[in-house]
Amino acid sequence: MTDALTRIAALRASHDRLRAVAAPLTPEQVRSPGYPSEWSIAQVLSHLGSGAEINGLIFDAGVERTPAPEQEAFQGVWAVWDAKDPDAQAADALDSDARLVEKIEGLTAEQRETARFDLWFGPADLATFVAMRLSEHAVHTWDVEVMLDPSATVLPEAVATILEFAKSLVGFAGKPGPAGRIHVTVSDPDAEYALVLGEKVALEPWDGGESTGELQLPAEAFLRLLYGRLDPAHSPSVTAENVDLDALRATFPGF
Repeated sequence: MTDALTRIAALRASHDRLRAVAAPLTPEQVRSPGYPSEWSIAQVLSHLGSGAEINGLIFDAGVERTPAPEQEAFQGVWAVWDAKDPDAQAADALDSDARLVEKIEGLTAEQRETARFDLWFGPADLATFVAMRLSEHAVHTWDVEVMLDPSATVLPEAVATILEFAKSLVGFAGKPGPAGRIHVTVSDPDAEYALVLGEKVALEPWDGGESTGELQLPAEAFLRLLYGRLDPAHSPSVTAENVDLDALRATFPGF
């Protein structure tokens, strides 16, 4: 349960960071654009708030070992949140998010061991459930914070977990393109990956072998690349050998 407890602590830290960023926002700020150009900050927060509510339904079913909620239940949650005005979306998101974090923190040791959750990719234990929520939460918190502070970075405590979880996402997020195998070296925390490109995209541990290019950058920047958030205005120093960074950005347009 070490991974689960570490990830729960990171999710709490991400919630606290979101509250610190979002609670002081003015009505004008919540109506201003978020990092995803099609959403306002209020809509980013609404996405987190409705997501917390939906994850709460999945969580309750997983802990109580009852059938997972159906898609109709999710549609109802989204409809309620979409009908809120921007001020309510922003305020209610923090309360909804806090309730989910408190539920997770309130599990007994036995519940942490036995709970199983039906996620979109299959059954998952608590550590995986929390990783999924943390990956969404920390990245969307950045979507809000970076609009207020262009130097913002994703919560450091979340970076390693998000990159681990990203291995299951890049196949869905990455767009087909020219084949390649990029040796990616990241720092803080240090790790090496093989980023496989082509008809199918994959992120794998680096096990040696040939590569078509080399990419070196901070781990936080790499996860933002995979999530479609490493535009030139928000990129640190990156070393790229035989890698077209703009083409790589196009492979990961974001989600």
